[in-house]
Amino acid sequence: QKQLVESGGGLVQPGGSLRLSCAASGFSNVAMSWYRQAPEKAREWVGSITTGGTKFADSVKGRFTISKDNAKNTMYLQMNSLRPEDTAVYYCMAVGVWGQGTQVTVSS
Repeated sequence: QKQLVESGGGLVQPGGSLRLSCAASGFSNVAMSWYRQAPEKAREWVGSITTGGTKFADSVKGRFTISKDNAKNTMYLQMNSLRPEDTAVYYCMAVGVWGQGTQVTVSS
């Protein structure tokens, strides 16, 4: 059974950092992506990691990085210099499978 489980969300002050994790089971060595959905807004793509490297939305470029630990079958989203507008539920996605999401709140 293919499954993705996110973790690592929480409350952080503006300018702070958080690292999200996405543990995959049932599949490996596939492209994986992060998305987010803020209240009353459509879900938006944040970034992806493939065998060719990583790509990011302009809104997070230079602040967020994506990495992958193949031994643990886990993808990470390192978020630095967080802003209130980064507040959202963050989801990981791979091969059409979505995780349950993890809440990130950036507020003082």
